[in-house]
Amino acid sequence: MSDLFQSVPFAVVLLIIGFVFLVKGADAFVEGCSSIARRYHVPSLIIGMTIVAMGTSLPETAVSVTAAVTGNNALAVSNAVGSNIFNLMVVVGACTLFTSVAVQINTLKIDFPISILCAVLLLILGAAGMSLGHIDGVVFIILFLAFILYMIRSAQTSREKNVEPGVEEEEYLLEAEEIQEMSMGKSVIYIILGAVAIAVGSDWVVDGACTVAAAIGISQTLIGLTVVAFGTSLPELVTSIVAAKKGEVDMALGNVIGSNIFNILMVLGIAAAISPVAFLTENIIDIAVLIVFSVIGWIMAWTKRELNRKEGIIMLLLYAVYVVYICMR
Repeated sequence: MSDLFQSVPFAVVLLIIGFVFLVKGADAFVEGCSSIARRYHVPSLIIGMTIVAMGTSLPETAVSVTAAVTGNNALAVSNAVGSNIFNLMVVVGACTLFTSVAVQINTLKIDFPISILCAVLLLILGAAGMSLGHIDGVVFIILFLAFILYMIRSAQTSREKNVEPGVEEEEYLLEAEEIQEMSMGKSVIYIILGAVAIAVGSDWVVDGACTVAAAIGISQTLIGLTVVAFGTSLPELVTSIVAAKKGEVDMALGNVIGSNIFNILMVLGIAAAISPVAFLTENIIDIAVLIVFSVIGWIMAWTKRELNRKEGIIMLLLYAVYVVYICMR
């Protein structure tokens, strides 16, 4: 198997299958957990803010944890950072090609600044010792739990005052309410199969990505920022484009920002808590790029509280320039 894995075509096939396993496994895991929570009368609000919300970042978490444990640290960091850059610039930018993306005030005043602060914190901690240690990981997890509690409390307060909740909170809540309650046995099977698929898928993605990178002479950082980031973010891209064609993208930016916060605090937090994650100079530069892109997106969103096609094209062009840069460095 190990000799066969050195074949690039075989590695590419397993890489693709790994992405499918990650996405489908995460869906099954979330459905199983949500069904059990619903069976025990856990409110949809709590299910949405925890299980469903975290489920969107399960593929990135699995890949980064696997990469960190196996010593492929460059892939662990570049996967999370690359996914954030892709989500913000490509997913949102692509949506604007079909319709303008409305931006709610909560996203502008709260979520966007939090996402930028998370990226700045990652930059500071990463640059300080050129690694994320166990303590850093624990700090990130604590901040992640605090953010989850904030989301739940914010949504509860909005409901009590009959005020519309934040966009990502509303989306997670709607998704939670749509999940059907299954029998206990079926729910457990979903959880087990989902966990196995995530574990196998993440292993194949990491092994496949490393094999392809070594075979064609590129760095793990580059393949993590491009191929792996694209693969783990593909579901969000497809879902957002379909929604954009239907003119239903009011929650697109809020979802992306929420996912980006999760990718830093949860994905890298869990990875670092399990196994210290070493940083390269390229990782520091990429995090700085993420911060700059986030600020640019924030400023453009403030102009008319929406992102139009012209701004979306700018975002896509900036991403294209970034990809050219990382390929050349």
